[in-house]
Order: sequence, then C-alpha cells, then structure tokens
Amino acid sequence: MSFGVMGGDFQPQGHVQVLMNMIDFGMSPQQAGDQPRIEHTGSSRFTGSVMEGGGRLTFEKGFSEEVKAELTAMGHEIDDGVEALGGYQAIWREDDPLRYFGGSDPRKDGCAIGY
Repeated sequence: MSFGVMGGDFQPQGHVQVLMNMIDFGMSPQQAGDQPRIEHTGSSRFTGSVMEGGGRLTFEKGFSEEVKAELTAMGHEIDDGVEALGGYQAIWREDDPLRYFGGSDPRKDGCAIGY
C-alpha cells in the first residue's frame, strides 16, 4: 500500500492510526481514513523536555465522553477543541486477483483515481 497522512507533527500518529484501523480492525483503505483521530502532545522530546503526567490529547468528533473520562483518569489532560487531524490518501494493491483499492480523506481536498 502506498499512503500518507498530512499534518506536520501529527503525521506519524496519523499513519499508525490508519494502519491500526486496517490491520487490527480489518477496515478498507476508505474506512480506515474515515475514522475519527486523536492527537497526543506533550511527550518527552529529544531536545530534553520531559513529559509530565500523561500529556495532552485532542480529539476529533466521534469519541465518547466515557473514553475521554477514562483517559483523564489515567493522567491525560484533555483538550476541548475539535479539529480535523491530518489528511489521508491511499492506494492498496491486491495480487490475486490483481486489483486496486483507494481511500481519500473527507477532511481535505483530493481523490483516489485509477485507470
């Protein structure tokens, strides 16, 4: 599969979330990109800053208040702001039979086209 998630510092988190949706939950490339995302900030960094507590979490719409409460109980700080996290495009190839599937994120302009 060829794919990417835009979003600066969010990119690696977005990549992992899309892959988890496909591998762990059996979603198609489109379904995996459509799911709500979560961003973690405040981790320890190579510059020497050290994470305190559990860091901060920002959620797109689609996460329940129960999930947020459980994460708060684990020590995470929750940001109330709702934002679109990343932008995703993918092309998946299967060999037997040869066919392609595409996924295009509704958060951004773009489309997956084959010919």
